[in-house]
Amino acid sequence: MNTEFQSWIAEVRLRLANPAPRRMAAPSGKEPRRASVFVPLYVEAGELWTVLTKRSAHLPQHKGQVAFPGGGLELGEDYWAAALRESEEEVGWDPRTILRLGELDEVDSSTGFRLVPCVGAIPWPIKTQPNAAEIDEVFSAPLRAFAQPNAIEDRAVRIDGRERLVRVYHVGRHPVWGLTALVMRNLLERLGLPVAEED
Repeated sequence: MNTEFQSWIAEVRLRLANPAPRRMAAPSGKEPRRASVFVPLYVEAGELWTVLTKRSAHLPQHKGQVAFPGGGLELGEDYWAAALRESEEEVGWDPRTILRLGELDEVDSSTGFRLVPCVGAIPWPIKTQPNAAEIDEVFSAPLRAFAQPNAIEDRAVRIDGRERLVRVYHVGRHPVWGLTALVMRNLLERLGLPVAEED
C-alpha cells in the first residue's frame, strides 16, 4: 500500500469519526423502515472522486434519479451489510474489495425511510457491471464539482402541499437532488470542502 493511499484513507476516517455521525431520535409513532446507501470514494489525479448511478426510468420509485447504490435493510442486516449487498446487486462491486471508512449523519426521507450513508474506498481503476433492470447509467465525478458555487441551486418546490427549498447540484448533465444531495452536502461538510449556504 503506498503512502498517498494510506494518507487519504486515514484523513477521511478521522473526519468521518470526529464528531460521531448524528443519529435521529426514535420516532413516537410508526417505526420507519431502515435503509442505507454506499458512498464510494477513490483518488484519481490527486483528488477525491465519487461514483453515482442514474436509476432506471422503469423503476416504480425514484425513477431516473441520480443516487448512490442502496436500499432497505433485509432481516438480520446492519447498515453496512445492506449497503454492500446493494452495491454488488446494482453496480457489481465485490464487497471484499471495499475498504470501510465510516458513516455520515442519518437522514429521513419523505417516503418513510431512515437512511444511514456508509462511506468506503473502492479500487481504481473503476470497474462496474450495472444491473440493467435497476440502473441506466453509472458515472464518476470529482467531489470538487459539488463544491463549485455555480453548480449549486436552491430551488423552491412544493412537496405534500408545502413549499420547501431543495438543494440541487448540477454536475455535468446530471442534476443531483433529494436524499442524494443531502448525503452529498454532509459528505462535503465532513471532508472540509466548501458548502454554499442556503439563502
